[in-house]
Amino acid sequence: MQNKIRNLLKEKNGILLAHNYQPPEIQDVADLCGDSLELSVRASKTDADVIVFCGVHFMAETASILSPQKTVLLPRSDAGCPMADMVTPGALKALMDELPPMPVVTYVNSTAAVKALSTICCTSANAVEVVESLDAEEVLMVPDQNLANYVADRTKTRIHPWEGYCPIHHLLTPNDVLQAKEAHPEAVFLAHPECPMEILALADVIASTSGMVRYAGASDYNEFIIGTELGLLYPLETKNPEKTFYPASERMICQDMKKISLEDVVRSLETFDGEVKVPEDIRRPALKAVQRMIELAL
Repeated sequence: MQNKIRNLLKEKNGILLAHNYQPPEIQDVADLCGDSLELSVRASKTDADVIVFCGVHFMAETASILSPQKTVLLPRSDAGCPMADMVTPGALKALMDELPPMPVVTYVNSTAAVKALSTICCTSANAVEVVESLDAEEVLMVPDQNLANYVADRTKTRIHPWEGYCPIHHLLTPNDVLQAKEAHPEAVFLAHPECPMEILALADVIASTSGMVRYAGASDYNEFIIGTELGLLYPLETKNPEKTFYPASERMICQDMKKISLEDVVRSLETFDGEVKVPEDIRRPALKAVQRMIELAL
């Protein structure tokens, strides 16, 4: 099946992207694995005509925003993100009308239509830098309240958080972490910024998924407790076979991230089923918000 996918990708001049939470067999056949925005940016710089994004819907939208000339395929159209669904353009507009004028900082884990209403986007890795780049005393951050609280704790800017969250990271409790630390006293606890503040307070390191992979690879430590979706354990173990990784909780499984199968990828490449195309009237303002963030790193 993996050979069939590689042949189809060659035939269609395609590139296969897999988020760090995808099943091992999907990561194994992918051209690129990593965080969602990182993947879209890297794919936009290739000469591929087709992008197959093994992730969830907002990720395929971001690839379409950055690569409008390419065909973007999401092998399972029902692979969504509950947190992204917690904010709609209508609800965001209503809150913007209620609040005094201020920048809107939108996490990339959001729909293209929400990005289009935003001043600038951010990732979990650069959210503090993005907020501090704005000449504003207060900002509205959507949709993740946990990321907003994380930023508020590290900046003097007043943050108005949207009350969304990632259900998977919300599952993790302080008791889970304390039990894992007791069971593995030599391990370093790595937590994702989407976790609640009481979890981040227990963390030795707070990082995005790719940040966790980089930290584990460079660290002198040999044991790690991982406070994010269980799919990240596979690339961590693959890249660091001499080190040991423990999940902070076995419950942290995102079913949407596990929906795409090898068969789905084959079907999508054969039929172009699952094409995601962001309309130009949404893509253009969304692109401005994404580009403004990318330019900060230049």
